[in-house]
Parts: sequence; C-alpha cells; structure tokens
Amino acid sequence: MADSQALLQARFGIGLPGTEVPDAIAGLIDRRVTRRYTEQDIPDSLLDALLAAAQSAPAKSDLQQYSVVVMRDRPRIKQIADWIGTMDWIATAPVFLVWCGDMRRGQRMCEMHDMPHANNNMDTFLNTAVDCSLAMGQFMAAADAVGLGTCPISYVRSHIERVSPLLGLPKGVYPVAGLSVGWPLFRRPVSMRLPPSVVVHRERYDDSALAADIAAYDQRRNARDPVAAGGLKNNDVYPPRDGVGWSENAARQLSVPERFGFSTYLKTKGFDLA
Repeated sequence: MADSQALLQARFGIGLPGTEVPDAIAGLIDRRVTRRYTEQDIPDSLLDALLAAAQSAPAKSDLQQYSVVVMRDRPRIKQIADWIGTMDWIATAPVFLVWCGDMRRGQRMCEMHDMPHANNNMDTFLNTAVDCSLAMGQFMAAADAVGLGTCPISYVRSHIERVSPLLGLPKGVYPVAGLSVGWPLFRRPVSMRLPPSVVVHRERYDDSALAADIAAYDQRRNARDPVAAGGLKNNDVYPPRDGVGWSENAARQLSVPERFGFSTYLKTKGFDLA
C-alpha cells in the first residue's frame, strides 16, 4: 500500500489529510523528469508498444489530429540539441520524439472524399494541440511504468524554422513539443507543485486566496530547492539577485515575449487563426 502522505508531502511540500493514494496511481504522483540517460538503447518492440499506448489516448471527435516523428539518428538529434543550446541532455537520449499537431491528414481525407476542408481555424489548431498533448502525456505515463524516463522540450518551437525542415513537416503539421526518452542515469528529486488549493476550484473559479497561497508555496519551495543563480530567467532584462522565489522567477519569464512569431509560422502552415 502506498504511503499516501509521504507521496503527497514530497509532491506538494504539505500533507493532504484525508487523501488516500491508490497503489495504481502512486507512480503518477511520484513522477520525476529525467535529464540524464544511460547508454542503453530502447528496443523497437518496446518503443512501438509505448507509441501504441500513446495512440490509445482520447482524441477530439475521434479525429486523431496529431503525428509523432521518431528520431534515433544521433547526429540529427544533436542538431536539435545544438540549436537549443542549453539542454545538452537531449543529445544523450537514445530516442527523441517530436509530437506534432496535424491538420493535413484531415485535409487529405476531405480531398479523398471530394469534400472541402472547412475548419482550418483557431478551433482546429486548439484541437490538434490538445490531441497531441493527450497522446504525449499517455506516452510519458507508459514510459514511466516500464522504468524509462522522459523530458518534454517546448523549446523545439523556439527553433521552429529549423526543426520543421529537418523533419520534413508539410503544410498543416507543426511541432507541439519534443520529448527525450531513455533509461534514467539516476532519479531526480520530485519537483514540488503548487498546492491543490491554487489549482483545483470547486464549482466556481476562486483565486481570492492566491497571494497568500503563492507566498506560502514560495517559502516551502525555497526551503527545499531554492532558485539557483543559473536558473534565473531573463537576467539580461532583470538584474540577478539572491532570494528569488518560484513566483517571481515565473513572472520574470512571463513578462518577456516568447516565440512571438509562432502565429505567423502557423499561418504559413495553412492555419487561419481567426
């Protein structure tokens, strides 16, 4: 039987009295990101089973509007790692997956049946991104269950003009995230998450206690895992200083535009974002 309060204490930095964690989901609460991998390869048979698990995720209206590009060629994976520049562990992973939203398949099916594709709009963009994210999340859970480790990489979108040609992505297909996959060299500590009181709303949205809850979370998180100088965001905009908490560091990141050319890129891929 899982030690519910120990798992919850590790995840949130606080206990959640009355919450019992079934053994079947204890691994999900204990999940850790993996950024260092052994040299052991992943057999195709296992990888294919994990991809089958990913394809078993729910999809909007059963449209299944996503694709995944499997990369095993180390020099090609290293190209992406070099473009990103700050995530050297990508190049050490035996497998790198690029999860893509895919409108093209639906467009081609409409052509096959002599019908117009009338939904290259914002809603379809959102549906492709959600379908893709659900499948990627299910892959990660399956990988964890067999002892593999993963790390999602949103930074592939920061170099979308290079990643797309490298993968041969046609119109209607765009990268949502990369995912490094491999056997963990070691298990990292559990990352402390926001308390449920901040994230979970009952019947109606209510963030009236947000400031106090975030302040308490910053204090708990800094006590366990203070923000290191190398982890401070946008030091070229805001002077680095000691004592920055999670919320201030998040604000440092959110206050500076990121990937502001993404919508322009999507329009070149055939998405009408109106």
